[in-house]
Amino acid sequence: MRETLRALRSDRPYGWLKPGVLVGALLPLLVLVRRAQAGSLGANPIAEILNTTGLLALIFLIASLACTPLKLLFQFSWPLRIRKLLGLIAFAYGSVHLLVYVALDRLGELSTLLDDVLKRPFITVGLAAWLLLLPLAVTSTTAMTRRLGFKRWKRLHQLSYLAGLLAAVHFLWRVKKDASEPLLYGAILLLMLATRVWSMVRPRA
Repeated sequence: MRETLRALRSDRPYGWLKPGVLVGALLPLLVLVRRAQAGSLGANPIAEILNTTGLLALIFLIASLACTPLKLLFQFSWPLRIRKLLGLIAFAYGSVHLLVYVALDRLGELSTLLDDVLKRPFITVGLAAWLLLLPLAVTSTTAMTRRLGFKRWKRLHQLSYLAGLLAAVHFLWRVKKDASEPLLYGAILLLMLATRVWSMVRPRA
């Protein structure tokens, strides 16, 4: 057990880590495409695609936010190497989720889209979560980090926690019966946020 923990805390290159994460992240999308081709998405395929891509976006966003707490609590260095990749995957799935909603569910009708945003709160917060992730994805490159300066870049990317909470609320307000799953994701996000706050307060104390 000690050897395992020591290996996880080491600075090994783990060259397979990012390709492995990327392949693993693409597998659910490939399965979804295969199911669509086979006509096995159920009675409402658009709803199934929306539910799957939205859930994947939330899961990968939580995974990206978990990287820093893992470093703080257990001194694991490897999660920080895939944090940006996980965040970009979350944004990609969120973009697919939004695109399917706009193009397939609402057939690109702007009046209907505006009406949904104004009158359906779960859509409002879902769109807000995606809009918060958009500048984070745009500024994820090393060049943008240098242009913004690390302090401003870091403050900007703290919006990812707010985006995660909004995504969890979007999920919570979307479900009609069992709310245990979105509440679980929300609790995990709040726990990780508390860990970050504790890490900032602890040196002062």
